[in-house]
Amino acid sequence: MKTKVKVGIVQFPGTNCEYDTQNAFTALGCETQILWHKEDTLPEGMDLLVVPGGFSYGDYLRSGAIAKMSPIMKAVKAYADNGGKVLGICNGFQVLTECGLLPGALKRNTGLHFISRYHHLKVVDNNNTFLTQCSVNEILNIPIAHHDGNFFIAPEELKSLYANGQILLQYSDENGNISNPNGSVDSIAGICNVSKNVFGLMPHPERAMESLLGSNDGRRMLEGFLSV
Repeated sequence: MKTKVKVGIVQFPGTNCEYDTQNAFTALGCETQILWHKEDTLPEGMDLLVVPGGFSYGDYLRSGAIAKMSPIMKAVKAYADNGGKVLGICNGFQVLTECGLLPGALKRNTGLHFISRYHHLKVVDNNNTFLTQCSVNEILNIPIAHHDGNFFIAPEELKSLYANGQILLQYSDENGNISNPNGSVDSIAGICNVSKNVFGLMPHPERAMESLLGSNDGRRMLEGFLSV
């Protein structure tokens, strides 16, 4: 009988959060495996694939634009198309939008500066695997670290996101009021696909696993993948 959730973590040249992500899921009792970008198949029995943060291929051309062409992404897309769960964090979110697994695009921050700090998030929708352990309107404190985190989507597509419950997180202050650090449309920090098996967010829950280091709110976010 299977006892541990199996998590695969994709690694590209330039990825720098794969081991933080591995440590986070290992701390939750998961079995983890780093998956090199040149692999064209996935190990059997994966319960979750994570595309972690960093600067895949140095963010040349556009963040995530080269990574989407790596051999492993064909396998990731096939896995997602068959209902497999995929989580993209920061650069991983950018990769998932570039390859069409998530709608919208990530642009340069409005202030044209790299932002690295803790930032509050408001939970917009928890009717999904990822945020099932969180409450709607709950305020989380999660680190952000990005230069191209400005989420953009056309107005008609934005309406569809709201209608389908695809908007998961918004940037806020500690009281839940909108506080937009990067210019994202409607202060959006995280979304999912229509089928609610592919998730993307710019903040880093894997860096918020211990209160001693500033917050353990990321722990409950990631625990959602262990609850079903």
